[in-house]
Amino acid sequence: MPKFEYIAMTAGGERVRGVLAAPTEQAVLAELESRRLIPMSLSARADKVARGRGFSLRALGTAYGQMGDLLKAGVPLLRSLRLLANRRSKPRLAEVFGELADRVSSGEDLAKAMADRPNVFPNVHVAMVKAGEKGGFLEPVLHRLGQMVMAQADLRGKVIAATMYPMILAFVGSSLLVVVFVVFVPKFKDMLKDVPGELPAVTKAVFALGDLVAVGWPALPVVAAGLVAGVLAIGRSARLRRTIDVLRTRMPVVGPLVRTLAAARFCRMLGTMLDNGVPLITAMTIAREAAGNVLMERAIEEATEAVRQGQALSPPLASSGLFDDDVLEMISVGESANNLGEVLLTIARTTEERVDRLLGAALQLVGPLLILLLAGAVGTVAAALVIPMTRMARML
Repeated sequence: MPKFEYIAMTAGGERVRGVLAAPTEQAVLAELESRRLIPMSLSARADKVARGRGFSLRALGTAYGQMGDLLKAGVPLLRSLRLLANRRSKPRLAEVFGELADRVSSGEDLAKAMADRPNVFPNVHVAMVKAGEKGGFLEPVLHRLGQMVMAQADLRGKVIAATMYPMILAFVGSSLLVVVFVVFVPKFKDMLKDVPGELPAVTKAVFALGDLVAVGWPALPVVAAGLVAGVLAIGRSARLRRTIDVLRTRMPVVGPLVRTLAAARFCRMLGTMLDNGVPLITAMTIAREAAGNVLMERAIEEATEAVRQGQALSPPLASSGLFDDDVLEMISVGESANNLGEVLLTIARTTEERVDRLLGAALQLVGPLLILLLAGAVGTVAAALVIPMTRMARML
């Protein structure tokens, strides 16, 4: 729906600015009239940020924390939003907060204004802010929301940092092998074509692979584009995503890490929402939408239905196989003690520590394994080239 910027006068002569979403200018004028505002100017707004991508978790977490600090210091909400809108270090995020300020100044709730920016503010954030506004405790909600978002950013950073080394090692090793097969193997093939007798099988295999790589390496960008297209197709197909998620969760080294990450994300999201006044069913529905894992989505859906029927939360989660026994026991105790939100946050912290250990163990295995594979490939190529040259030297 298009948005219109307006400047209007109140009955008391005060000049106000704002943004309204409406199908036509006549609808905006009717809305201003219902608010007893006299329009002075009205123009359609080119909403560039709405078509853009979201922002980094750290930027959002910092903004939430700053808003909480300002509210705690006694600064009104509208003034806090204006201050964040004046930040020049992040102009795109400042523009979004400027629009939030305009919407709040026109009488809208902050949560409603955030909900109209789904590319910036996820449903989890909107639900927590809505609960804080209705309950009158927005300041602690913003602080906890900032802590949750920063914790997610830290966890994502650790995962990326841990996987960066194996990815770089695999890229360098693959590039080295391509150079060997494209540049060096053809030269040795010309040198060894006059060797009497039949070449060893490993040499024939290396020469055949060299011919294949020499002919096909220009097509690597096309293959890469095909892989990207395949990944996008997997993202659009629920069946393919479920198959990939099942394979990832059952892999020997990656599987425990994937399960632990999914459990940590769920516990932190659900625990933070429950700890900030979001009802359990609503919180679980939102957590399902933001799970990011097909198996976790199904587990949350089954658990939500069980809770709606008056059953406990832990049994349907246990059937998913994504949660360890100690985690399920703590969830059961939290339900019985009526402090599930606090327990889930504790589980999230301990689970994220477990992720650190799993990442370290996986990295210790993957790095040496890649080095061994690269060394084995280089050694095989060297042996394939040295054996015929040794035979040639003996003949001389």
